[in-house]
Amino acid sequence: MSRPAGVVEHLFRHSAGRIVATLARALGPERLDLAEEAVADALEQALRTWPQSGVPDNPRGWLFRAARNRAMDVVRREQTLRALLPRLVELNGHEADGRTDDELVLMLLCCHPALPKVSQVALTLKTVGGLGVNEIAAALLTKPATVAQRLVRAKKWLRESGKPLTLPGPDALESRVDSVLAVLYLLFNEGYDATTGEVAVRGELCGEAIRLGRLLLAEPKTDLPRVRALVALMLLQGSRLPARVDRDGDLLLIEEQDRDRWDHAMIAEGTRLFERACTGPEMSAYHVEAAIALCHGTASSPDWRRIVGLYDDLLALRPSPVARLNRAIALSMVDGAAAGIAELEAVEADLPDYTLLPAVLGALWLRAGDPGRAAEHYRRALALPCSEPQRRFLTRRLAACSPD
Repeated sequence: MSRPAGVVEHLFRHSAGRIVATLARALGPERLDLAEEAVADALEQALRTWPQSGVPDNPRGWLFRAARNRAMDVVRREQTLRALLPRLVELNGHEADGRTDDELVLMLLCCHPALPKVSQVALTLKTVGGLGVNEIAAALLTKPATVAQRLVRAKKWLRESGKPLTLPGPDALESRVDSVLAVLYLLFNEGYDATTGEVAVRGELCGEAIRLGRLLLAEPKTDLPRVRALVALMLLQGSRLPARVDRDGDLLLIEEQDRDRWDHAMIAEGTRLFERACTGPEMSAYHVEAAIALCHGTASSPDWRRIVGLYDDLLALRPSPVARLNRAIALSMVDGAAAGIAELEAVEADLPDYTLLPAVLGALWLRAGDPGRAAEHYRRALALPCSEPQRRFLTRRLAACSPD
């Protein structure tokens, strides 16, 4: 964090969404593009000037003022926008710290039911989460061009809808929570298992997803059992981040990790929050996933048969090919590699570009004693998009298939 570029990256992940939300409140959601562009220009300015001038004492405040000033410059130049200038002037002295609910309101607006679900997710990941188009495409298992088109259409709807940047009424509020939760979990997963780039995990994205989840918990109207369950799940999984990579930054499987390096305070907090989530009748998919995370996090030897049963519960609540893949992994620990392979082959057509599927097939075929078939699947995995640490991991596994 002492390097200017590191500070800017941290601010981009942890403060840019809040500043965009604050500017959008002043400008109106129809000017969301202007708010995003102003923040992007401020970040670029920081990257240019801080290496020479040094990081300011209050970098977030500097970034907010630079973004606000950039927005004011644009508003002054454009006659049709000049009526917005007094709203920006009112933000003078505001360091983007006083209204954390701006982000919550913006998240809920991005998840308006008038937008298609996939567009809600993409818009929130881009606007509040700070993910790029390629990262969103990887998280949604789709093409970057498709994501870009969805973002253009969603922002056009925002400009034309005239929807205010305010907390929705009680009837509308709860219906938007599920979309927000889906966004936060995608954001967390992109950090927990980075799909692109030079690092295997991006802890700042996981931390941002947890922080935004806590915004939902802080608002009584959105402090719901499924919200608690998701934040508990993210805490339980996030507790493993310190041990997920070795000294070279390469991935370690859960059985290879040093459990002493897990964040046990996060495990305790996640466990308490999960208990709070289970006090009522609601049972969401996040409840089941948190229960699975607890099975992994609180026992040195997980009860795999119970985990298979929990995945059956998850598939009943929210069927998905990724859940079937994870169930197949658990099943292979109960009934052997052949059982897991049969399950995975049944789901292959649903996950044609999902790197983890051929990687898991490679591991199971190696366990089954067929290194030739294992090598075929590892080569397939290496041909698909993945981060550099994932590529190194797969390359080592491919090498393990050779008798030499």
